[in-house]
Amino acid sequence: MIIGFIGFGKVSQNLVKLIRSDEIRFISSKENRSQSTIEAIDRSGIEVLPTFEEVAKSADVLISANSPKTALEMAEKVGNYTKGIYLDLNNISRETTLEISGCVENFVDGAIIGKIDSNNPAMFLSGKLADKLLFLKDFINVKIISEEIGDVAVLKLLRSSYTKTLSALLIESYQIAKNHNLENEFFDVISITEGDDFKAKSLSRIENTLNNSKRKSEELEEIIDCFNGEELIMVKAALEKFSRL
Repeated sequence: MIIGFIGFGKVSQNLVKLIRSDEIRFISSKENRSQSTIEAIDRSGIEVLPTFEEVAKSADVLISANSPKTALEMAEKVGNYTKGIYLDLNNISRETTLEISGCVENFVDGAIIGKIDSNNPAMFLSGKLADKLLFLKDFINVKIISEEIGDVAVLKLLRSSYTKTLSALLIESYQIAKNHNLENEFFDVISITEGDDFKAKSLSRIENTLNNSKRKSEELEEIIDCFNGEELIMVKAALEKFSRL
């Protein structure tokens, strides 16, 4: 079994760590990758091919986990070269998911739910070929939602709208608390109802959001595109907040 990666960010890096089997090989490419990505590939010890076209041709499962902005472009560029399963894990809209499905064979719509680099992430899948990926249950929690392409895309964007809107509010409230020299008391007060680990989780969420505000803004834009007929007051406010970070 050969698993290929388009993109080698935290999602791909963590999957390599979790899917440990002598029967599975991992491949990717350094083609047009940033220096930080190249270094991550080198640290992982996975096999490197000259181009993503060759990765696509060689993979039994091709995983796209790069960014919402480039998901469709990469699918159009290399997706038709793979005869295996094409699994997209990007935070993209249902419409983008359906476009990708139209240009690649054997498509499965997927999402990693939970902290990207955790030891027990959940992988949600939809599509008629999703059961072909149930072998991953030996390594991570896999749940098939339905046979309909796009169902997971809707769920992951709904989850993203909640978590990113919450992150925007948390950053704003925390900044106000700091301005009043009450940041510790801020966490103490909310921990009464949210639990003793609220401070640690919140500081981790704040740091992650600040370090990845550009990517999170792209995901919010996908949400707005996907649900443009819905009332999205809080999502649009979160996008405005991220643009100021």
